[in-house]
Amino acid sequence: LAAAAAVPMISSVQKLVLYETRARYFLVGSNPAETKYRVLKIDRTEPKDLVIIDDKHVYTQQEVRELLGRLDLGNRTKIGQKGSSGLSRAVSAFGVVGFVRFLEGYYIVLITKRRKMADIGGHAIYKIEDTNMIYIPNDSVRVTHPDEARYLRIFQNVDLSSNFYFSYSYDLSHSLQYNLTVLRMPLETLRTETTQTRQESFDIFEDEGLSTQGGSGVFGVCSKPYEKYVWNGKLLEAVKNTVHRDWLLYIIHGFCGQSKLLIYGRPIYVTLIARRSSKFAGTRFLKRGANCEGDVANEVETEQILYDASVMSFSAGSYSSYVQVRGSVPLYWSQDISTMMPKPPITLDQADPFAHVAALHFDQMLQRFGSPIIILNLVKEREKRKHERILSEELVAAVTYLNQFLPPEHAIIYIPWDMAKYTKSKLCNVLDRLNVIAESVVKKTGFFVNRPDSYCSILRPDEKWNELGGYVVSTGRLQTGVLRTNCVDCLDRTNTAQFMVGKCALAYQLYSLGLIDKPNLQFDTDAVRLFEELYEDHGDTLSLQYGGSQLVHRVKTYRKIAPWTQHSKDIMQTLSRYYSNAFSDADRQDSINLFLGVFKPTEGKPHLWELPTDFYLHHKNTLSLSQTRRSYTYWWTTGVLKHLPLPFDEVTCAENRHKLTVKKFHKYEEEIDIHNEFFRPYELSSFDETFCLAMTNSTRDFMPKNVGIDPSPFTVRKPDETGKSVLGNKSNREETVLQRKTAASAPPPPSEEAVSSSSEDDSGTDKEDEGAVSQRSTPVKVTDTGDSTKITENVVQSTKDVYGVNLSDVPSEDDLTIYARFVQLGQSQHKQDKSSQQFCSKHHLDRVINLIPISSFSQDNIYEVQPPKADRKSIEIFHAHIQAGRGNMQPLGREDFLMYREYIRNRYL
Repeated sequence: LAAAAAVPMISSVQKLVLYETRARYFLVGSNPAETKYRVLKIDRTEPKDLVIIDDKHVYTQQEVRELLGRLDLGNRTKIGQKGSSGLSRAVSAFGVVGFVRFLEGYYIVLITKRRKMADIGGHAIYKIEDTNMIYIPNDSVRVTHPDEARYLRIFQNVDLSSNFYFSYSYDLSHSLQYNLTVLRMPLETLRTETTQTRQESFDIFEDEGLSTQGGSGVFGVCSKPYEKYVWNGKLLEAVKNTVHRDWLLYIIHGFCGQSKLLIYGRPIYVTLIARRSSKFAGTRFLKRGANCEGDVANEVETEQILYDASVMSFSAGSYSSYVQVRGSVPLYWSQDISTMMPKPPITLDQADPFAHVAALHFDQMLQRFGSPIIILNLVKEREKRKHERILSEELVAAVTYLNQFLPPEHAIIYIPWDMAKYTKSKLCNVLDRLNVIAESVVKKTGFFVNRPDSYCSILRPDEKWNELGGYVVSTGRLQTGVLRTNCVDCLDRTNTAQFMVGKCALAYQLYSLGLIDKPNLQFDTDAVRLFEELYEDHGDTLSLQYGGSQLVHRVKTYRKIAPWTQHSKDIMQTLSRYYSNAFSDADRQDSINLFLGVFKPTEGKPHLWELPTDFYLHHKNTLSLSQTRRSYTYWWTTGVLKHLPLPFDEVTCAENRHKLTVKKFHKYEEEIDIHNEFFRPYELSSFDETFCLAMTNSTRDFMPKNVGIDPSPFTVRKPDETGKSVLGNKSNREETVLQRKTAASAPPPPSEEAVSSSSEDDSGTDKEDEGAVSQRSTPVKVTDTGDSTKITENVVQSTKDVYGVNLSDVPSEDDLTIYARFVQLGQSQHKQDKSSQQFCSKHHLDRVINLIPISSFSQDNIYEVQPPKADRKSIEIFHAHIQAGRGNMQPLGREDFLMYREYIRNRYL
């Protein structure tokens, strides 16, 4: 594919202010630099309808001030009266979550607080910290309803401040592979899309001034979000077709954490993003199996992204990602919790001899991920009373049936492995066996990397690397296919299995970026410890959302190195999770159904709390029969098989091109300038608040204080040597646990603080110690001077600690000669002229061999740069700046006076 000069579009609505008059709300949105503004007019005189007017005009700061001034004057009760303002500022915000209506009028939901959680190539990912819900209609037209307050309470039970994420410039609903593949579409495709956009768009500024400049512009690309992982799709439905796309901010639910892996000072960002499906969403015992459309319960897509943070651009930087999925067994099954048993019996609700539901589910996966789809089934195979085995038998039958019709090279691969049985066995190491499975899985699917294989991997090929699957293209590698892991709950066992597969993929990712010499990673290294913490925070967060508690069995449990103190905690956790599932899950399920628009309150129909079950809401075929019946043999969507192993969603075709919005910009416009977006040169920055300095750091947080002569994050260390044990006194442990509560993990009610899975693995009883529970994906702002000195001690170490020896005062004569030769080699390397070499030869260096420089930066080296050339005008300005610093001011010329006068006139007159 020819690489196109395309970049992601950045939303120009990032700061919002809501202004209020008696008849209308005015929502004014601007970019961070406050140079471009858009205005939404919301009518407050309609009691039940939502009337929004977007004039699609881009205002300057001066125009917005004039507009608001006129509105203020026009809405005062008496003309010229200064006391009563006609326009009042209601609230400041960072984005619109959406609009919702119950039985009265509409509400607007605004994001009022945000926190940066991750950074991918300069594109910031934020977590929602607080929201504000504002009723739109005026009190004079409000028609009250007695049940409105109850619906409002249920809706607000979905805590938007826990684990909801958004970005202004990066599409979080898609994988990194999809987002970068879209940017590499052929130029011809983008040109045709631009012409279509120009014809169909309402925006009068589209392509302004670019038609005469030929190909000097840059394509900005914005893709349609993947609806399954968007949680505010229904809330934006009412305005989606009437407002400019910059107002639409799509949010995902799940987990996002990022840590910095320092490899001898080179920053590598390790990011973990989990997207929870909004289809068939709910709580543990109330949502099991699949619905009639093939959406399964507790479906989460986990993506680990690795990139070299020393280069920010998507086109020039090195990026790699690996995706895997978890989800309930795709069958019609449930567990009846009315029996008040800790492990309710599993029942198959409907016979499905032609695997109709499984076919729909795997068809979705083939479209999004390609082939092969690998199922890792971790449920128990041997049981005294048939319980979990019911699901295994039915799933095997479904996969066998579906594979009959697929070409053998694209067949679904099924791997059953009873993890609980292996955990109980004293002879078998669970993680060793999982590692073997992980290696075979990663070899089949491959992973995504946006740069071709390094020259060193061609010179010194590794056996494992040559066996790697996936799809190799000129610009790198693509992941084709995906691993789908499940147990019964898809919580504890699944998280450990996903961690092992992620660890294996991480080794390949580091190898592909040229950071390690073999694609292998050992336990008890700083890199794996950092990755394990990210995965455990990820597992805890997802477990809280679905099961009502944090993880019970962690990686340490299966490694059998967890402390014995964890034993007593498990009993309390089991009781607490049982309480949560029995008493609070039904309310949480009602809230999710209302928030996602599964249930819409209607006058004259039963209320949400009056429904005996929500089965009919999630299974649409119970209310109306489908007109089209899918084939029992050709169970996939037309066109999917033709492109396998590539995913259909990433192929360049007319259907996928319609999902893109393409616009041409000037090279330095703010909508595509990620440098401006990231560095914010117009804002005062403080190092204390800089995200990349505050985030978790492998050197500061994981490397031991006395590292001897090897500070590498890939060196195996003893358990008592870790950075945690150095810093981990009691007060620090309590502090990190407190940080965890306020960070990525969903804050549970007091009764659900740390509870256990009863129907999850009842094998393995050990637990990790309290000190290792810290939320390492949380940016920690160090304010206490005592803490900062500790951290400085850890990073700045004596030469004795680092190198094992103290430096002597004066180097010996032999050492000086060796150093002089080294200097000579360096000078010859950098093409010094003969005169400098003659000068050196006078200093007893006649016998040194002058090497001809043979090395040059290769194509795949990120440090190949051209030194900037300053023109004469710039040099004069710089000299004038230096003189001004010394107090010698230059006299102002006529042009300067005119420019200053123009500035004053525009600014103040």
